[in-house]
Formats: sequence, structure tokens, C-alpha cells
Amino acid sequence: METMQYSLNNPFKESKAPETKTGIYDDALKLGKELIEKPFLGGGEDRIRVQHSKNRMTVWERIKVLTDEEPNITYQNWGPNLDGASIITGILNIKGRDVAVYGHDFTLRAGSMDATNGSKLARLIQMAGTHGIPLIGMNDSAGAYVPAGVGGLDGYSEAFTALRKISGVVPSVMLMFGFNAGGGAYLPRQGSFMIQCDGTFFGLTGPGVVKSVLGEDISAEDLGGPKVHGQSGVVDLVTGDELGSLRTAIRLLSYLPDNNHSFAPFYPTSDPVDRFIYEEDILFRKTFNSPTGMNTPFDITLYLQQICDHGEFFELQPQRARNIVTAFGRIGGHVVGFLANNSAVSSGQIDIGASRKGTRFVRFCNLYNIPMVFVEDTTGFLPGRDQEHNGIVLEGRKLLDSIIDLRTPRLTLIIRNAFGGAYATFNSYFTGASMVFALPTARIAVMGPAGKEYVYKDEITGVQKEYLANIKKGMGEKEAVSIRDGKLFEIGQRYEKELMNPKEALSLGSVSSIILPGYTRNVLSKNLSFLMSKYKPAEMSGPQREFE
Repeated sequence: METMQYSLNNPFKESKAPETKTGIYDDALKLGKELIEKPFLGGGEDRIRVQHSKNRMTVWERIKVLTDEEPNITYQNWGPNLDGASIITGILNIKGRDVAVYGHDFTLRAGSMDATNGSKLARLIQMAGTHGIPLIGMNDSAGAYVPAGVGGLDGYSEAFTALRKISGVVPSVMLMFGFNAGGGAYLPRQGSFMIQCDGTFFGLTGPGVVKSVLGEDISAEDLGGPKVHGQSGVVDLVTGDELGSLRTAIRLLSYLPDNNHSFAPFYPTSDPVDRFIYEEDILFRKTFNSPTGMNTPFDITLYLQQICDHGEFFELQPQRARNIVTAFGRIGGHVVGFLANNSAVSSGQIDIGASRKGTRFVRFCNLYNIPMVFVEDTTGFLPGRDQEHNGIVLEGRKLLDSIIDLRTPRLTLIIRNAFGGAYATFNSYFTGASMVFALPTARIAVMGPAGKEYVYKDEITGVQKEYLANIKKGMGEKEAVSIRDGKLFEIGQRYEKELMNPKEALSLGSVSSIILPGYTRNVLSKNLSFLMSKYKPAEMSGPQREFE
């Protein structure tokens, strides 16, 4: 019998594949590989190192933060050098959702714009609108590409127009990185929301131009940094770095619908909607039982924590007009928009800044089928020369108009003060509220405490006459003042007890019902779920009003 021979040698190692000649096909494959790889190389290793030295990511690194999925890059080799023309466009899968994304590649021509990449960007934006998917823009551009001449301006014009056309059709989130000027500032502000991180700048012109034209020395930070734009409302959110901006954009996206004919994502919650909220009762007990009583201010965000699923909400424009809070949150899994007076700042009075902030937020919720909860605690619109001279009547009316125009389900909860024009404006039944609720601490009246001067005018006049008569009779000043102030205090207490409460509004049907603290999440959730089950998301229709 033959013995088997074993060997560790690879029997295929010595074999050679048949020799083939390279030809046109192989050259084409090589070219194809080079073209596919070229945009990923950016401006080369040296430019990438410079980008990293400034603590900035490349556009490809930013995309990697947004998604772990392989990006579908569109219009890859556009541009005279077939390198992507300093802007990347594509469709990303972000947490299971298709999102159109563009990003300037600053390592190529400083991310500047010409006619080619303007058309490329416009085509992506139009695609987002056509297919009803959100848009994220990662802006890192020095503006128009000067050697391209008017082509750079044409590119911006085309992109401006496309972005304006999808406004109100699909939501967009714009992130500001690096140093952006000119069209690089105008373009992203057309988006729904802007996020800017520390160490960045954007503006119509840079500090150098300001110096040469106006002779004014100013730093980039003080001219167009996040602290400036966060205060003015040009940007909606400020973060510490690029990573924070990208992750904030992902979180914000979770509250936004894909388009204007769909709902925002519904997430079933494990947070029971029918639980009694002891913290809410404690918050109001400590606030109103304090020495300053019903005049005690408190931060309304503490209350929002109590009624949102797992205490989580997403505040917008937190750097400005803190006397009003705009935020997204979820109640029973449904995304809601909150417009809440914040008595911790300026007694929650509505001024020009608060009106502008509130108007923009209400209009966004209206466009994108997001229900709203109005949390009311304000003594009214802020009076004064400065406010009148700068147009409080105009801005306050815009807020009122936006609330009247609101078509989505909307609930109002009156916590404490609801006086005069502010009550009439802030989503009352008569401006279209779906339901209006009040806590027993609500004070709904034509005027605040000063109203006693009108209601009890004769009594107060009598008290003043008695005071003068006592002085004339020789009573000591201290005693006469004590008697007068005691009677005035009693009148004030009577006014508060008789008229500064929800009873009259409840009797007239201006308020649906009273909610005891601790139960508001339960009541709001039940009514919201009912209303949302009957609401069909759709594009806005009807006449367009004259004013925004």
C-alpha cells in the first residue's frame, strides 16, 4: 500500500495567473478609482494638518460624527479640478432617517463658492424639498471665490433661491464652523435653525474690512462670534466646540418632522403620564408660601422639567430674551412646542425681544404641524419710552398674529398672572386655543394690583380724605399714616381675593377647568393625545397674510 506524502508547501503558490495585457478598459478603471478617491483627499495632507491645527475637523470627519452609515455622496466630482469643488453634498442616514447634508471643504480653496458648486448645492437643496427630507448644512466658507469673478455671486444666488424655495417645506439646521463671511453668512441664516460654536466667526464682512472702511478696531469674536449672535437671535444655539454642534444638531433633528406634511417623530415613553408629580406641588408650595407670596419669581424651566417625558426638553435661543422660553419637548411621546413666560426674568413681561423670539417659534410650529403648549405667567407687555420708540406695538402684534394663525392643537395653562392684553394675546380661547386650563393660583384680570385704584376708586379717595382730616385734627403723622396704610392694605387684599383669581374666567367659560398642581402632566397628556388623534398633518393653505 502506498504511503501518503504530506507537505506544508502551498500547492497554489507556484502557480501563476495567466498573463493579460492592460488595455483601454484597465486605464478606465484606474481613472475611475482616482476620481472616486480624489474628493476624499481634500486639499492634501498639508491643508488637513492646518485644519486640525485650528481645532477644526475636516468635512469628512464631521460627516462621520453625524452618522456611522456610509454616506451617499452626490455630484462627487463637480468642479474644474474634479475634486468636489470645495463642497460635499450627499444623503445621510441619521438614526434611521434620510437627511440631505452639505459641507464646505475648507482644505480646498477655503471652501469658497463659484458657479459650479453653487449649482451643485442648489441641486441638493432642491432634492431635499422634492423628496421631503430635512437638510443639514455644515458651513465653513470664506465666501465667494474671487478668481471666479461674478460666477461666485451667481453660485450664491442660485443657492439662496433654492434654500428660500424649500423654506416651510422641509426643516433645515445650519452649523457654523470656522470663519464665514459675505454669502457664507447670508446663506445659512435662511435655514430654520442655526448653531454656532465657540472660536468661530460669521458676518457680512470681517474685522479687516470694518477697520479699513470705518476705522474701527474690533475683534472677530466681538464682531460676529457666538456671544454676539446668540444675544441678537441670529443663531439659535451656541455650543463649546464642533463636536457639541454636531451632536446638538442630531438631538434637535429628533424633535423635527421630515417635512410640512408629516408629524415629528413619536417616541413611546416609559414615563407614566398619570403619575402624581410631587415635585410640581413642592415647587409651587415653596414659591407662593415664601415671604413675597404671589409676587415671588421662579424659573419656568423648573416647571417644564416636571411635565415633559423624563424631564427632558430642548430650549432654543436660551441666550436671549429669557423672559420668555421657547422649547421643544415630549408629552406622552408627542413632540410639543412650549412658549412659556419666565417670571424669573423681568417678571415675565413681554418686550420686543420676547415678542420676536416667540413669533418666530410659533410660526415654525405652525408650518411643521407641531402642537403647542402655552404656559402663561405674565403681568403684560413691557411699557416705557424705549419699547414704544423701538416698535413694541408692531412686534407685539406680530406675536398676536402668529398665535391667531396657529392651526395645530394648542393648549394653554395659566399658572399665575394673566393680565390685560397679555392674557388676550397669549392663546386664549378667543384667539383659537383648543383648551385653556388654570391652576388655582391663577390671577386672571384686566389689570394687576394697580387695578384696585379703578375698582375701589371711591373708597381709596375716602381713605385719603380721612388721612388729611386726621392730620388737620392734630393727629400725629405716624399714627395717621398707619391708619391710612392699614385701610389701603385691606382694600388691596380684598381686590386680590375678589378679582385676582380664576373664578370669573371660569364662570364665563374663558377657562375650561382648574388643575391642581401635581396633575398637570396627566391632564395635558390626555387632551394632547385626543387632539393629535384627530389632527391630520398637512401643508399650510389659505390666504397669505400681509404681515409675517
